[in-house]
Amino acid sequence: MKLWKRNAIAAAIVLFVCGAVYLNWSYAQDTQAGKNLGEATLVGSDSLLGTQDGQATKDNAGGEDAATQDGSTPSGTYFSTARLNRQQARDNALSLLQEAAGDEKADQSSIDEANAAIQTMAGYTVTEAQIENLITAKGYADCVAFLGEDSISVVVSALANGMTDADAARIGEIVMEQTGLKADQIKIIEAE
Repeated sequence: MKLWKRNAIAAAIVLFVCGAVYLNWSYAQDTQAGKNLGEATLVGSDSLLGTQDGQATKDNAGGEDAATQDGSTPSGTYFSTARLNRQQARDNALSLLQEAAGDEKADQSSIDEANAAIQTMAGYTVTEAQIENLITAKGYADCVAFLGEDSISVVVSALANGMTDADAARIGEIVMEQTGLKADQIKIIEAE
């Protein structure tokens, strides 16, 4: 009976974490499609909007912000929002796991499973950061990675000539080196 309870708790926690990540990803997709419920300004986003010394760069002819002169939002905003949503989902899951690990009524195996899940999430965070840094080091403007138990999705900023097979292979190689996943477990998406 205790084994069943322990496994049920672990499965529920994993389900909540996956649900939170999916909901945040879904929200980011809705935001990208223009389905905003409200607008907010990301603090410290000056570097994403092409600013110099805190002042937005101006178009010489029209005087509009260079990043928004065509009426669209800068692509860097998607990446900042996606990272923020990913971090918020992890923080929520982490608080649940810490609560489970700190529960005085929990048996040792449940505490061990919660601690293992915390370690796994920390590993995902480090691996995602490494992948993002290596991809940007290869010359891509920005990217964000979403690592799961047996798959990963990498969203890369739009390229001038579109994503080529060579780009996908270069990104896939980085991901395979860092995660040990196979090519069929990697999804590479070009942001628009």
